Amino acid sequence: MTELPSSDVPSNAKAVRGEDAFDVAVVAEWLRHNASEPIRTDGSLGGTPEVRQFVGGASNLTYLLSYAGRDLILRRPPGGTKAKGAHDMAREHNLQAGLKPVYPYVPTMVALCEDESVIGSTFYVMERVEGTILRTDIPPELGLDEAGVKRLCLIAIDRLADLHAVDVEAAGLAHLSRGEGYVARQVGGWNERYRRARTPDVDALEDVMTWLDAHQPADAGMCLIHNDFRFDNMVLSAADPTQVRALLDWELATVGDPLMDLAGALAYWVQADDDPQRITLRLQPTNAKGMLTRQEVVAAYGERTGRTIGPEDWTFYEVFGLFRLAVIGQQIYYRFFHGQTTNPAYGRFGDMVRYLGNTCQRIVEGAP
Repeated sequence: MTELPSSDVPSNAKAVRGEDAFDVAVVAEWLRHNASEPIRTDGSLGGTPEVRQFVGGASNLTYLLSYAGRDLILRRPPGGTKAKGAHDMAREHNLQAGLKPVYPYVPTMVALCEDESVIGSTFYVMERVEGTILRTDIPPELGLDEAGVKRLCLIAIDRLADLHAVDVEAAGLAHLSRGEGYVARQVGGWNERYRRARTPDVDALEDVMTWLDAHQPADAGMCLIHNDFRFDNMVLSAADPTQVRALLDWELATVGDPLMDLAGALAYWVQADDDPQRITLRLQPTNAKGMLTRQEVVAAYGERTGRTIGPEDWTFYEVFGLFRLAVIGQQIYYRFFHGQTTNPAYGRFGDMVRYLGNTCQRIVEGAP
């Protein structure tokens, strides 16, 4: 198939890494027989697509399948040892399929393949939502001034609040709930994940884990949560970049505590006045003029949802969010440390884990 013009290819869609390649012709043939209507019969899946791999993510592998008539997205698990319960493609597909009718900010699912003989793993395919995905900085061509950036920030908070207001029964997703005790399960679960994934070159963080266990609050509520809510998982409208068209990457979504979801989002939120080392970890433009600070995001979310969240109440969630991010980074770094991947980007996660662990320790030491 002819290469797409460079203007039609997302900037982070690159040539497929050798270790992540699959038989494109086999996938193309499988899709022609298994894609949902009307895609299966509208003629847009003829031929073999041009395939590129999205870079920048560090969990599931994501590919762009470019046909002459449409673009699709394929998601599959990475190779190597995986954390228990992680990278469940069927769960991620089915959650989005159920959510789409009641929460429109979800891509349309195309097909789920649970036959691992096709490419060596379960995978699913969805429609590509066209628009802008923000990376480290806001592109100047979007024309967003300080007021526009603030509007985008507030609308993103609205989309999180909207998600937390979804009727999980109506979406057929109530089975994701394990009932009360979500915070306790998360603290215990992430503590255990860190201990299993720890490598000899990072701190044990036992003091942090003990503090989290001793200071955990009761659940603030139970709702559908994304668990990876950030700007590089949002597709913004090309016509109005302050509007969120879709929220991507639902691997960690579940029914749980909304403030734990907010905590996870703000762990990634690097603001303009942060220390230099934290600034180097910035993956999204949360330091841009017009962006709210972390404290202002908490206040805006509280106002939007009617929740009162005091500074002392937030300390637990702040530490948990940063620790959870450290664990995610450590699980990724573990694969690199043990030679399960050659992706050099994974090797940099060790420094991130050390910094986040030290930050958690400083907050814990200063907590009342």
